[in-house]
Amino acid sequence: MTDSYQIAKEIVIKLTKAGHLAYFAGGWVRDFVMGHPSEDIDIATDATPAKLMDLFPQTVLVGLAFGVVIVVVEGHSFEVATFRKDLEYLDGRHPQGIELSTPYEDALRRDFTINGMFYDPIQEVIHDYVHGQEDIKRQVIRTIGKPHERFFEDRLRMLRAFRFAARFGFHIDIDTQEAIRTTVDSFFPAVAMERVWQEFNKMASYPRFDDAVVEMHRLGLLDIIFPELSKAHIKEMRNEVKAYSQFPKNTPTILYIMELFPHLKLEEKLDVVKRLKASNDEIKLIEFMERLNQAILKEEKNRLFDKVEWCSLFSHPHCELGLQIYSARFSREKKELFLKKYQDYYQTLLLHINRTTEGRLIVTSQHLIQKGIQPGKQMGLLLKEGEKIAINENIDNPDVILEKLQRSMFWKNNS
Repeated sequence: MTDSYQIAKEIVIKLTKAGHLAYFAGGWVRDFVMGHPSEDIDIATDATPAKLMDLFPQTVLVGLAFGVVIVVVEGHSFEVATFRKDLEYLDGRHPQGIELSTPYEDALRRDFTINGMFYDPIQEVIHDYVHGQEDIKRQVIRTIGKPHERFFEDRLRMLRAFRFAARFGFHIDIDTQEAIRTTVDSFFPAVAMERVWQEFNKMASYPRFDDAVVEMHRLGLLDIIFPELSKAHIKEMRNEVKAYSQFPKNTPTILYIMELFPHLKLEEKLDVVKRLKASNDEIKLIEFMERLNQAILKEEKNRLFDKVEWCSLFSHPHCELGLQIYSARFSREKKELFLKKYQDYYQTLLLHINRTTEGRLIVTSQHLIQKGIQPGKQMGLLLKEGEKIAINENIDNPDVILEKLQRSMFWKNNS
């Protein structure tokens, strides 16, 4: 077992010697049952936060209202929570308070059966009050207790159901599906969009994200999050996510989401991105992808390769990713030909791409000052024109470019 496991076990042993009950809880137990234990171990106990702080000198109080502390041992952090029973939920996300309880009652308050098990590392016994092991064998996501009640308590659980299904390749239980379908209208405003975005970011890294998107649409949750998709047919949605399996592994989540909106204009796409509370970098990425797509369409339609534009595009760190995503819908043969063409273009511009990446001009402002050009608007135009000449004619000699500039209309305007 790992160092994390051994340290977590020592915490349980210390609590047990102090007269308390303590188990590993939640996700670690689920993963252990499935055969791939993780380093992220949570512990549940009947010890109160005050007792935990007495027993463990390095303790961080993170949720007194919910009986949660972080215990730090040898540089490892473990969330330790007191067995509890949640009181009434008022806002669709959080209980108004808790009561101390038993492992059984603590299991019953959790979201899905696969997450409701405990493990005793001393006796090496699983305590399963909710049939989580059975549901793992059946490969099913099912709420603990009545699904409508679980979703009424915490609306985010609807989205988490799809995340777990995508992660493990499980299907969502029929009653749980029906509860989602009839509860989606109450998803907002209980759930903050920031939490939605967090869930999507986790989900996008899983191999069944495409299936999860289709199922979210079928049950109405996707349409609540993205009203622009409310009239999309299920077949259309299946077609939109078909390319996901061909996306590179490092694809940012926002590009998966944008694949669902092929017909939106840039301004409309940016509205979606901003609504998701995505970062400025993600907004800039969508703007770049739009620019790249337009350049590809222009080249494909007119067979005109704008060297200056493509030099700039190739210099962008996400250009290769963008080309891969653009070609994700192509057949294998067409994709190879497409990527080979742009790789050849890249090689022809490599000298100038490297310069652009480094921010290095061939004809600089100093060159122009030596020729009597004063700083200002016209100098800017000459510098820009000089770059065009360098790239279009593949010239890296400033004297040659200066000679050409002196014969241009921009130079004459300065004389």
